[in-house]
Amino acid sequence: MRFLQKDKFKKTILVISDLHLGAGAFFDGKRNPLEDFYHDKELVDFLDFYSDGEYQNREMELIINGDFLDFLAVPYVRYFDDEYWSEEASLERLKLIVTGHPEVFNALSLFLSNKKRKIIYIIGNHDAELILDRVKENFLGLFAETIRENIKIIANDNGDYSPEIGLFVIHGHEYEHAHFFHSKRSIVEDEFGRKYFRPSWGAYYITRVLNKFKEEKGHINAIKPIGQLFINGLIYEPLFTIRFFFASVWYFIMVRFIYFYRQHKNVKKIWEHAKRELSLFKDYEQVTEDFFENKTMIKALLVGHTHIPLFRPRPDGSVFVNTGTWTKTFHLDFGTSVGGTKLTYAQIDIPQNFENYNYQISLNNWNGRNHLPYTEY
Repeated sequence: MRFLQKDKFKKTILVISDLHLGAGAFFDGKRNPLEDFYHDKELVDFLDFYSDGEYQNREMELIINGDFLDFLAVPYVRYFDDEYWSEEASLERLKLIVTGHPEVFNALSLFLSNKKRKIIYIIGNHDAELILDRVKENFLGLFAETIRENIKIIANDNGDYSPEIGLFVIHGHEYEHAHFFHSKRSIVEDEFGRKYFRPSWGAYYITRVLNKFKEEKGHINAIKPIGQLFINGLIYEPLFTIRFFFASVWYFIMVRFIYFYRQHKNVKKIWEHAKRELSLFKDYEQVTEDFFENKTMIKALLVGHTHIPLFRPRPDGSVFVNTGTWTKTFHLDFGTSVGGTKLTYAQIDIPQNFENYNYQISLNNWNGRNHLPYTEY
């Protein structure tokens, strides 16, 4: 009988990324145009499912691979921050995110109430402010002291997190100059001991340019690739697209081009720098090949960041996985069949007795086990 059967797996690893929890669907009595996450109930159901039934007595590790909290999608707070972002402002943004999604944080606490559960939170480019000590402490303070030790927050910088031999997890923004930040050098302190976060120029661009246009057209950050956005936009919404294009170009000229010019005053070097800076959503084909070449023992590389779910087996038996996102995504490349919302995540089951690290790895789409009468559109 099923209930007498011994669990054939000793551990399961779940990897999710890019949920982008903001300040909630409504903020200050109005609809919040910056919010991208509308699947609180589905996430609660997801965490409950992997805490019960056949998983109840199994060791579980939930890896949140970046951009779970979206500090960049929180409406303006009362602190005025220009070049650097104050720790106080980041704390207020964290409070707004928690207030906007109380069910999620309660579900995370319930998930951790089982001693066999742990959460690894890898910092991405939208939740980079978690590197600030007080912000990290306040996030951990959301959970009871008895379970707090089962949560670990890490910043990869140029490295990766390896939960088991041959498994490697990295968010993916680390490959892009526009979004890269260093967990130590990105923190500055004034003469009074107050700490500030120094964002990447990509973070500045999101808050100062992209968010303003998103308030007009909420879909603008959901369309990939960016080149197709401009091409289709010129056909269907030319005035809006032209405004967005020139605002983006002007921002880059003012923030990066002039900076390079003052440093080098050499057209060739400026052009080389500009190309590197604008390599948004880098070609993961080459990134993957470079990563696999530099590792001697690898079974799987799992990334996020681009919001495009992908499961790609390799000839040597290893796999490349992009866990996608739980927000809306519209891909205008005809070679990519992604549209709307796919609640994708990776599942890695580790057998009780296995040889040669034969992990069972899959990319799943969460459909839910509870019938929900409606979801946010």
